[in-house]
Amino acid sequence: MDIYAEAMEDIVFKPTGTDGIQHWNEVIGASVAFRRNLHRQPELPWQEENTAASIRASLDNLGISWRECAGTGTVATLAPKAAGRHIGLRADIDALPIREANKHDWVSTRDGCMHACGHDGHSAALMSTAAWLKAHEDKLPGPVTLLFQPAEEGGHGAKKMIEDGALKGIDAIFGWHNWPAIPFGKAVCPDGAVMAGNGTFRITLQGSGGHASQPENTRDPVLAASAVTMALQQIIARRVTPQNAAVVSVTSIEAPSGETVIPDTARLAGSIRIADPSDRARIDGMIEEIAKAQAKAYGVEATVEIFPRYDATINHASEAGQMRAAIAEDLGNDWHFNDLPVPIMASEDFSYYLKEIPGAFALIGADDGNGHHEPCHSPRYDFNDRLLPIVTRIYARLAGAPLPEQSTAQQD
Repeated sequence: MDIYAEAMEDIVFKPTGTDGIQHWNEVIGASVAFRRNLHRQPELPWQEENTAASIRASLDNLGISWRECAGTGTVATLAPKAAGRHIGLRADIDALPIREANKHDWVSTRDGCMHACGHDGHSAALMSTAAWLKAHEDKLPGPVTLLFQPAEEGGHGAKKMIEDGALKGIDAIFGWHNWPAIPFGKAVCPDGAVMAGNGTFRITLQGSGGHASQPENTRDPVLAASAVTMALQQIIARRVTPQNAAVVSVTSIEAPSGETVIPDTARLAGSIRIADPSDRARIDGMIEEIAKAQAKAYGVEATVEIFPRYDATINHASEAGQMRAAIAEDLGNDWHFNDLPVPIMASEDFSYYLKEIPGAFALIGADDGNGHHEPCHSPRYDFNDRLLPIVTRIYARLAGAPLPEQSTAQQD
């Protein structure tokens, strides 16, 4: 059965209720179809109305009760009366403001919006997990809560989910992200930080413009902006210990004017990445200190705004060990990808969950040599559907559910 070429057009998640390979293949086939349907209808953070409707209709088809959480989020619990440890499994559901450049049958139908980070695949993997767990609900050792979370892409969706009670009763939580820079069949899931924290900054340099032929009669904010940009790059090079991973990047300079006009104002913007949460306040302080000192040296004034976003995603050792064991059962003992330094400097709002309760987050490789090397947030990115059965099995193992024979089920 080619579950990838013959992906169904409709959402069909119905609990046929057997342990067999046929049911497993039906679940994975439905997961592939669900993923591609979500890819066709991407929605931006906090706008995931149709996505939420698809998720909730699928849960209804499966006979799984759910509740709305944080607006477009959805929370559902299986085996709520089981006596064992209560775990949570999370997927993010939002898309990005990117115009897709792919030619697949399931390409985005919404111009300027696409699933360029694989949240369609994360959601589909959690839905196939829901289908499999529902068919084996009476065998689950403890409750399992499924969290379909909105607004991961900068919208602090996890924070809103927590505020709306999504973690109530959950003892430990697990999540994952597909990663095109890791070969298919490999993964990383360290103790400690797996992804960095982040923030952004804006610097406004107010000078006094004038004629380009008479710079002595101006206070040039463009020149000051150049000096500030160069000086900010020295924070990591000279003022942060090399043992602490961190990044300060100036990503834009705006000072619109005519070719013969020195403007009054220049604006800088940029990104901050930190692996150690204790570095945040110090780096923020240095950005402000350096910007204002450089501005003063050039006779202009600097206004600095810093916006903290997400903290580092820091795994708890016990839960990371459990997730590594589940990954190893599926990918084999050589699953760990040693060539990717961790933490990676991208960020995730799964960090909010890990600050509240124990848990772990893994990066699982997508690059199988068949075009799945394009990085996340690229207009040419596409989720690798071969990850769906792998992650469904990993999640099922973490939940303590039975699986069909590995040699037969692993038709990836």
